[in-house]
Amino acid sequence: MIYDKDIREPLFDLLEVKYGKTRILEEKQIGSARADAVMITESDIYGIEIKSDADTYARLSRQVAYYDLYYDYNYVVVGSSHGNHITEHVPDHWGIITVEEIEDGSLDFYFLREPELNPNMDWYKKIEILWRFELAHIQELNDLPAYKNKSKKTVGEMIVDRVPHDVLREQVCMELFERDYDTIAERINAYREANGKKARRRRRYKRRRKKKDVSQ
Repeated sequence: MIYDKDIREPLFDLLEVKYGKTRILEEKQIGSARADAVMITESDIYGIEIKSDADTYARLSRQVAYYDLYYDYNYVVVGSSHGNHITEHVPDHWGIITVEEIEDGSLDFYFLREPELNPNMDWYKKIEILWRFELAHIQELNDLPAYKNKSKKTVGEMIVDRVPHDVLREQVCMELFERDYDTIAERINAYREANGKKARRRRRYKRRRKKKDVSQ
């Protein structure tokens, strides 16, 4: 039986070879659900849901709904026990990757279906992925008012309404490429203090898989 932990690293290596310059972030909160992994490319964000042979479809419909709100493209990666039925559980625009163990113990991945651009992505949800100081950088890049006293939600909506989405797609990805989880707490507090807000208590952030450029 293939488990989630067996799939992740070889899957991420495969995707990096396929897509070139990427960054993989694991266990990302989306609404009241959680994405197993998120892949950032230079212009798009891919949600990745893993269903190993040990998993069921019990929560999948709810997870699909959240993935579709936040990400440009989505993949579901399934163990061989799910291969015959997965098309019944995800929308037609989702990509499907199947995985099975071969005789030497390694894993064989097969792209059963390539993902199509997600027609349900909500820009007002997608912009929530960014931290407030990352939104501030996008405001600067586009010569937008600072609105330092406005909420993150209000600023995000203003950015979505004013920045052309083909430009914003790349800028959001750039921010996620540059995000440093080792220093993010300090950057958040530096932004808050610079804008007259109380610093937050230090939180521990899970270390993420580092970006890798295999395009050369």
